[in-house]
Amino acid sequence: MRRMRNVKIVATLGPASDTKEMIARLHAAGADVFRLNMSHGSHEEIRRRHAAIREVEAEVGRPIGILADLQGPKLRCGVFADGPVVLEAGQKFRFDLDTAPGNATRVNLPHPEIFAALRKGATLLVNDGKVRLRVEASGADFADCTVVVGGEISDRKGVNVPDVILPLAALSEKDRKDLELVCELGVDWLALSFVQRPEDVIEARELAAGRAAILAKIEKPAAVNGFDEILEVSDGIMIARGDLGVELPLESVPPIQKRLVRASRAAAKPVIVATQMLESMIESPVPTRAEVSDVATAIYEGADAVMLSAESAAGKYPIEAVQTMNNVAVEVEQDPNYRDIIEAAREARRTTVADGIVAAAREIAETTNIKVIACFTQSGTTALLVARERPRVPIIALTPLERTARRLCLTWGAHCVRTGDIERFKMAVVSAARAAREGGFATPEDQIVVTAGVPFNVPGTTNILRVAPCEERLIYAHDPE
Repeated sequence: MRRMRNVKIVATLGPASDTKEMIARLHAAGADVFRLNMSHGSHEEIRRRHAAIREVEAEVGRPIGILADLQGPKLRCGVFADGPVVLEAGQKFRFDLDTAPGNATRVNLPHPEIFAALRKGATLLVNDGKVRLRVEASGADFADCTVVVGGEISDRKGVNVPDVILPLAALSEKDRKDLELVCELGVDWLALSFVQRPEDVIEARELAAGRAAILAKIEKPAAVNGFDEILEVSDGIMIARGDLGVELPLESVPPIQKRLVRASRAAAKPVIVATQMLESMIESPVPTRAEVSDVATAIYEGADAVMLSAESAAGKYPIEAVQTMNNVAVEVEQDPNYRDIIEAAREARRTTVADGIVAAAREIAETTNIKVIACFTQSGTTALLVARERPRVPIIALTPLERTARRLCLTWGAHCVRTGDIERFKMAVVSAARAAREGGFATPEDQIVVTAGVPFNVPGTTNILRVAPCEERLIYAHDPE
């Protein structure tokens, strides 16, 4: 089943989409990676969804990626004695550690870490930013505030602190248990919420111990400010625009998205654009024009993947949402302007032999009648470097490792194929030609570019490139060794 697009689609599973039959339909509609949202669902439900994905994978005979999204610490206020209260702009309001039910003048905020970090002038946001307060004074167990933007506040509403780095770990106790569960199950990617600093990613990596790649969610201003350092220690990035739009001015999110996508691509690390992409399709079978433009913008920017959240997890039209995203991607990538934009954003990074090899592979493919670039990869690095080039021809990523094939399902343009162990380059060329023919990428009369690292099965040794015929007998005729 060959995708006729390069950008990948991530679909979140939930009550509307967690049967094996529905997962198979979502995959057929275009989903390349499935997201398990650890904020919702019991461990038993997560196990069942994971097993169903792997059953579908076995039936379709191609790798499917699984992304487990950890919840992260959730900051919430306490409860109110007489139901919701409405705060008016200019009034005074206090958050404190008193566990007594709140009223129109105060409420519990059971997070002493917040009070320890607050300073005069800091902002507190409640209920997804609908209510905004400014801190006038604070202590170890309270914060006296002035309401800047009024609105309703009710039981256990979320609280955001956008302009303060909180002394909170990105991994709660629940996250640690969830991480161990999904790593034991065998997920391919771990999405880490509430990232504020590189150390948050490093901690998750140590706990994962190589069992899953680490994807940092950029959803806090501190993560935007320290993005370069976070990117360096991460395997991938998710631009979580929902929380970014709460904690930062909405107008700042699009340029941040563009900058983060470009930086991630330059680092050859997959980047997902997420949140509210087709939000109206939770209730409607068709999206708005603005949503279609939003998805298209992420694709034009060169994102590796676009993501559906509630649209596929709890919406009324999960299949239609995936089909819509697929159709938009196919249409955008056929636009001549798409190539102009993608290539204008390409940064020449040729500091290693591998960089030079993949750049040469792209240039050869685009200046001759080459049909496909086939790359052999152990760790996935070669495929990531080829994808960074955003070539005009398809990429076939061949690997003997199941986990590498699954992780590459998140990478732009990578058509992942499992191979047996390869010990000689000639057999690598034969395997690449066979995969190109069987996948419908090339005919026996065509030529392909093959890249690999010799010796084989050693990560990070990309050092060889060959233009080869796609017919096996010609390969043997030209290379009797």
